[in-house]
Amino acid sequence: MQSIVSSYHLCLAHPPPPVLCQRLLCHRIPSIRLPSRRSTTSLGLFTCAAVSRESEMAAKEDGQDPRIPKIASSIRVIPDFPKPGIMFQDITTLLLDTEAFKDTIDIFVERYKGKGISVVAGVEARGFIFGPPIALAIGAKFVPMRKPKKLPGKVISEEYSLEYGTDKIEMHVGAVEPGERAIIIDDLIATGGTLAAAIRLLERVGVKIVECACVIELPELNGREKLGEAPLFILVTSDAA
Repeated sequence: MQSIVSSYHLCLAHPPPPVLCQRLLCHRIPSIRLPSRRSTTSLGLFTCAAVSRESEMAAKEDGQDPRIPKIASSIRVIPDFPKPGIMFQDITTLLLDTEAFKDTIDIFVERYKGKGISVVAGVEARGFIFGPPIALAIGAKFVPMRKPKKLPGKVISEEYSLEYGTDKIEMHVGAVEPGERAIIIDDLIATGGTLAAAIRLLERVGVKIVECACVIELPELNGREKLGEAPLFILVTSDAA
């Protein structure tokens, strides 16, 4: 079952240069429940037009962004992938829907444009889909954060724990400068290990993390608890894990 998560409003303070400072204020508003189905059918395909219009109307009544029901309904849930018991959140169907894809990017751009953000860090691999268009639109550079041995130059790395063992996330040395302000983008937050490692990696070189941003959250996995003080902004939550 998917539900809409309320947006958080950004509010800028105006400290002395050279580094801007920002405070994020969170305001919760009632959520909207969207129809879901445990199948390989896209929510956008089996949700009838009337239901979609009703969801948009409900979103407006609750003070929520009416674009989010369209985004949520375009995400396909595939059971037992990549292994039994996993409900895979497939954003490829969102990418096939040009309106939903554009709305997704636009919501992030509207949130971060003009906020003094100079770095958009994208987490491999689907963070590479959403990060670059956001970076271009807000006038920031895109920094890929990759798995080990994927970047050709000198790298700095951060280790994080998996269910069995550990892994690393890496970025090029010199890709960011101390004092820069960054957002970290990924498609989904589950256990939060990768995002937490990305935060630590950027903070080690003196970068200020303004916010982490994901399209989807699996809240039952408590991933946001690993992010420390870094705020998290999401569009959709799903209880399908």
